[in-house]
Amino acid sequence: MGILVDGELLLYGVVGDDFWGDGFTSSEVITALAEVGRDTDITVRINSGGGYTDDGIAIYNALQAHRGDVAVVVDAIAASSASIIAMAGDTITMRTGALMMIHDPAMMTWGNAGDHEKSTEQLHKLADLMADIYAEQTGEDAAAIREDMKAELWMTGAEAVERGFATDTESGKAKAVAAFDYRAYAQAPKHLKTTARKEKWSFKALADPAAPAAKPKTHAQETPTMDGKNAPQGTPPGGPTSADVKARIKAITGHKAAAGRATLAAHLAFDTDMPLEEAVAVMEAAAGDAGTPEDTPPEGTPDPDGQGGSTTAELYQQRRTQSLAQPGGKPAPKPQATIDMRGIYAARNKGA
Repeated sequence: MGILVDGELLLYGVVGDDFWGDGFTSSEVITALAEVGRDTDITVRINSGGGYTDDGIAIYNALQAHRGDVAVVVDAIAASSASIIAMAGDTITMRTGALMMIHDPAMMTWGNAGDHEKSTEQLHKLADLMADIYAEQTGEDAAAIREDMKAELWMTGAEAVERGFATDTESGKAKAVAAFDYRAYAQAPKHLKTTARKEKWSFKALADPAAPAAKPKTHAQETPTMDGKNAPQGTPPGGPTSADVKARIKAITGHKAAAGRATLAAHLAFDTDMPLEEAVAVMEAAAGDAGTPEDTPPEGTPDPDGQGGSTTAELYQQRRTQSLAQPGGKPAPKPQATIDMRGIYAARNKGA
């Protein structure tokens, strides 16, 4: 599902990645904003435990540059880099039960002491820049906010409004928090850590190369259809439809050439794929070749109407019943036609 839903931006899941089947990136946000138009007012709904700081800042800047009014609504949680995104709103609304969290950024470094020192310097600069963004929104001193970030500050809606991190609260019920490993945050509320543990929201498990890959989804096997190039002549690409088949059967069994020759008509209609024109030609040739109608039923054939013969529909129903009655579900063998087809064709050619 895209992040633009009914004209609103839904920023749910991990910022800058897709760990649990949902998430969003800065490029997706920029594309969505371009789609709605730079001058259009837009609502941005956030339910995110955070993610990559650079993506969060990029999204913040994109929303800041948007010419229309930006109404941010925290549906459940705006933590870490997601809280940076929230600061871009002209209004920032916390729904009932929603939380906001600010803290120092973190990163992983592989290398010697010099590499780690460079990473430390980078993290301090990034944290200072984040504090400046919070300070611009709240009006508080950036240095004081830095201390809150080091301690990891969690705020309810009312607390966020009191500090200036949000502009108002809403009585609407908060949504369930987004999937995130909240155990990564030292001061996260206990219920969030418990939920992460129960739901197995673990970055470690997902990053572990030894973890078994997800079982691929199985799909129902489809019967391949013939393309237009290989389809039989007269057959539309993809094969005849159910309506086509029914129309062909009706045309053959209802043709005047089938009069008195229901058995032959049923055979041609149900047991062959012969086109209508050829089936009619066979029945006409049979009529010219045979001296008497062939509709006299063999001994033992049911005669439902008491008129000495069976209709085409009755013959077809008899075949279906016979097939269903076979033990082991095996279809009954198709009745063998007693018509001398070779003789019919010979007679037809002779008449031509």
